[in-house]
Amino acid sequence: MGVTKPERLSVEGVGYLPATDTQRSSKNKMEQFGAKPLSDTRCRFVAWAPDLSSLSLVLHGKDREVIPMSRSACGFHIAEAEAAAGAQYLFLLPDGHELPDPASRFQPGGVHGASVVVSTGAFEWNDSAFRARSLAESVIYELHMGAFTPEGTFASAISRLHGLAELGVTALELMPVAQFPGSRNWGYDGVYPFAAQSSYGGPAGFHQFVDAAHACGMSVILDVVYNHLGPEGNYLGAFGPFFTDRYRTPWGQAINYDGADSAPVREFFIQNALYWLEELHVDGLRLDAVHGIFDFGARHFLAELRERVGELAERTGRELHIIAESDLNDARLLDSRARGGYGLDAQWSDDFHHSLHTLLTGESEGYYADFGSLEDLRAVLSDGWRYSGQYSRFRRRRHGNSPAGVRSDRFVVCSQNHDHVGNRAQGERLSQLVDYESLKLAAGVTLLSPFVPLLLMGEEYGETRPFQYFTSHTDEWLIQAVRNGRRQEFAAFGWRDDVPDPHDAETFKRSTLDPTVREAEPHRTLWLLYKSLIEIRKKFSLGGKKPNVSLDRAAEILTLAYDDGPSPLAIIFHFGKQPAHVSVPFDARSFRPMLNSSRLPFAGIQPQPPEPKDGSFLFGPRSFVVFESMRSGGAL
Repeated sequence: MGVTKPERLSVEGVGYLPATDTQRSSKNKMEQFGAKPLSDTRCRFVAWAPDLSSLSLVLHGKDREVIPMSRSACGFHIAEAEAAAGAQYLFLLPDGHELPDPASRFQPGGVHGASVVVSTGAFEWNDSAFRARSLAESVIYELHMGAFTPEGTFASAISRLHGLAELGVTALELMPVAQFPGSRNWGYDGVYPFAAQSSYGGPAGFHQFVDAAHACGMSVILDVVYNHLGPEGNYLGAFGPFFTDRYRTPWGQAINYDGADSAPVREFFIQNALYWLEELHVDGLRLDAVHGIFDFGARHFLAELRERVGELAERTGRELHIIAESDLNDARLLDSRARGGYGLDAQWSDDFHHSLHTLLTGESEGYYADFGSLEDLRAVLSDGWRYSGQYSRFRRRRHGNSPAGVRSDRFVVCSQNHDHVGNRAQGERLSQLVDYESLKLAAGVTLLSPFVPLLLMGEEYGETRPFQYFTSHTDEWLIQAVRNGRRQEFAAFGWRDDVPDPHDAETFKRSTLDPTVREAEPHRTLWLLYKSLIEIRKKFSLGGKKPNVSLDRAAEILTLAYDDGPSPLAIIFHFGKQPAHVSVPFDARSFRPMLNSSRLPFAGIQPQPPEPKDGSFLFGPRSFVVFESMRSGGAL
């Protein structure tokens, strides 16, 4: 059965009544949103709808049963009924519309279908002994569940996990899996934050995937979207003031985190975070675009979220990570709450990607206009990001503040991710933009940095298929609006090529990984390089360290020197396009090259450069060499 709804549901048309201050009091204890099984046959249903005069539960079994819900003082509507796991239900509004549960745990009929009761307590887990690694020890692998395998399901992805564990991956970061329209979507148009996408396998399939990942020694980080909801199937506003017109986001209505009646709204999304972390055993959350979370109250939503997750971590003895994506370069996200910060565990550093990308590709349009020199990369490797208050040509204003004192393992960095690949007009990966030597150099800078490295699925072997933006909406007006928006978005970058149609199924198919590519050369060798770099990273515990970073502009050389451990390590990166003799900035007799990206088994354009002689070393084009101390305690 589907939702009984008008052509376009508006908030004004659902029979709102004014609520009193008593009804809106945030001091009332918050109910648990959604359907909670009380036994094998009985369930408690809760929806927050403070301005609706009444709400009824509609159970769809052999017969349609309508059960009036009681209304609490703060606007929660509650009913207990005979309903087992698998029962289908909707909520009946005063105007006659029947809508799914905003906190639905399962939408097998899609965003317009009935909600289904789920008993996560019945899931069998085998991960009691699993413990997530610290961020300093982590290597994160970002994947899109639909495009990771040809089948595009949680179940099919499980067969690939052992290969990722062999590579050295310690954490899987899933692009959003909250229920979205249709069967293919990036996930940022999700409209049921608690419901694992039905076409991927729903909550049962998600549970099996997490359990399997833990069995392979890998944690799971879930990308969640708390700045907006997608447009199609978004009925949240029909229940209450979840949204606000005080602020605007580029993607949809801003969520009401600081206005009237915002306490239950905040609780809704905090409960969502705790649901994934506790009931479905996720080990961390990546918060999408937190610069689109507007909260000017004294206690920011992000600080409250981190505090509640901290309480869960303390109660369960687990290490739970909250990682932010932010366009602000604002250290307040990472500062402790005692210092006025939000206390998040880490954030993405786009400045790392931009500085590396411009050096390798020469692109300088759009946000790349602020980068392009080795000095930019040197500054990022030293501090965490490039812009800490300087003038930004792209933004035409000063940008960022200082991250001084922030540990390096609190920055997540990459040479590719879904945004910077998929938000290109053609969705080209780095493998389609640069040569093989540059791919190896990008891997070396990322994986041997002191930060937390993130790999985009397929990057480890140089996947040649693009990763393009795709959707599967059913609203024709929305489909055309997305097409037009994509074309307009690329104007700042000067990309004039035809933009693939996001709604075309072929766009999605082109973006699905081709695992057979890995078996051919040079892809097999590139995979071996990634594996070797991860092993070096682990052996020398590079995450969280503070290297000395030096720059030789004339020679196009950047050096990272890790001198704070029992076995010093130095990496020299050569960004020049021609072979070059370089004087190593240390006593070459005390160090040996343990990995050379231009030598066998990673041979490239300059396959066999000679060993260092008189302190001089011949570097191949776009190459790097890792030097290890030959005696414990040797100094750089």
